[in-house]
Amino acid sequence: MDSLGKKRREQYAALFLLAAASGLRSSELLALSVNDIDFREKTVRVEQSSDQRSKGEAGPCKNAAAYRTVLLSDPEGHKAMQKLRRFLADVSNSATFVFHSNRGNPLRETNILNQGLYPALEALGLEQAGMHAFRRGCNRRWELAVVKPAVIRQQMGHSSSAMTDRYTGEIPLDDVRSEFSMKFGNKIVVLENMENGAAA
Repeated sequence: MDSLGKKRREQYAALFLLAAASGLRSSELLALSVNDIDFREKTVRVEQSSDQRSKGEAGPCKNAAAYRTVLLSDPEGHKAMQKLRRFLADVSNSATFVFHSNRGNPLRETNILNQGLYPALEALGLEQAGMHAFRRGCNRRWELAVVKPAVIRQQMGHSSSAMTDRYTGEIPLDDVRSEFSMKFGNKIVVLENMENGAAA
């Protein structure tokens, strides 16, 4: 990505961190204005969506639930907000799109993928994926942190609990093992020793 220049690389880095931390749809991320970001409250307000079929023009959100304020107060959210604050440090116009082209228009997702995300994934030896992977990953992170489903649904802007359930996947065995260890800890070892002693 060296050919992109420092400013564009910084923009993509801030975009990817925010996508991973917030779970926002790419269309929502690309329609964010500077005044939608509240660093003091650690929130991002979603009030519009970028239509990639019409050169990224900002318009209405996907559904009524998509209009929301997302709280970014976990460690990932904190990192994303710090990066965003540095990235926006010199911006004086609060109506400016956070992620914009040199002409001030919203970025195009195809450019983000081809110039930024795909080369970064290739350099890291990771499978090629789109911006939606950040949204799924964020949902899973909150789920594994045992955030209440209703809170996740609101944060994600899902129109129903059924939609949130579609983001749920099989929990890796190591995570299951860790959860049992935290919840039951030494009790399992004691029971196993009791059983082994009785069998002997």
